[in-house]
Amino acid sequence: MSSIDFKGRVAIVTGAGGGLGRQHALALAARGAKVVVNDLGGARDGSGGSVSAAQAVVDEIKAAGGEAIANGASVTDFEAVQAMVAQAVEAWGRVDILVNNAGILRDKSFAKMDLADFRLVVDVHLMGAVNCTKAVWALMNEQKYGRIVMTTSSSGLYGNFGQSNYGAAKMALVGLMQTLSIEGAKNDIRVNCLAPTAATRMTEDLMPEAVLEALKPEAVVPAMLVLAAQDAPNRTILCAGAGSFEAAHVTLTQGSWIGLGGDAPEQLAQRLAEVSDRAGEIVPQSGAAQGSNEVGKAMANAGKR
Repeated sequence: MSSIDFKGRVAIVTGAGGGLGRQHALALAARGAKVVVNDLGGARDGSGGSVSAAQAVVDEIKAAGGEAIANGASVTDFEAVQAMVAQAVEAWGRVDILVNNAGILRDKSFAKMDLADFRLVVDVHLMGAVNCTKAVWALMNEQKYGRIVMTTSSSGLYGNFGQSNYGAAKMALVGLMQTLSIEGAKNDIRVNCLAPTAATRMTEDLMPEAVLEALKPEAVVPAMLVLAAQDAPNRTILCAGAGSFEAAHVTLTQGSWIGLGGDAPEQLAQRLAEVSDRAGEIVPQSGAAQGSNEVGKAMANAGKR
């Protein structure tokens, strides 16, 4: 079994002043990466800000013999994010790894949620990741190397009461990953998603103490390291928590060809269980592949209705 190391690699980890991001930064540094520790230093609802949290992690890394620099940019500020990337390039000449980890919570049922809280969560999670990825994209294409980890969530993949804003943003990151993994492949930019179940300050009020102990952030880190490694997969959604790891997929059933007859809605309603049957389901390699699958069925059934 070959060891995963990051010697000579430069990584940016957002939201790395505490919790899961801190563990990501420490683990990358321990395995040889030079790390930009980014953290706005705000509360978990996004208010406030101080670079002291990021600097504390930098001090930890340096005390252990590693190399790191602190950055307090808000991921919602594209110019500040560009300056962060420039800071990394000035210090170390390149950026190989981006871990989009920064996030906030503004939980409420949809009926009670202000649209401002919905927009802010989407802005931090989705547009924050977009900003950071856009800021490194040209550089990674020029280098012909890059590893980008998007932090999705089971709340996006499967839903969670009171987290419509968070879930929408987290599932959007899966869609972003699906396309960027295709666009980046020719230049060895591999883009993946990590869906962590971890006890951080964002979950500390939501779970019993025994469960929180089992869900230490450290237990998620191996999945991040695999997704950020030189031999990383591409276009993978890894779920991780409490020492367990799973892969999630957006699948497509075999479905049924019903045609364009006037009774197509009634036919579909009657055969919905058949259409939804998961036996033989597939994972299309692109949106175009799904379309080709449907056109292929139509051509095979031409003239039947």
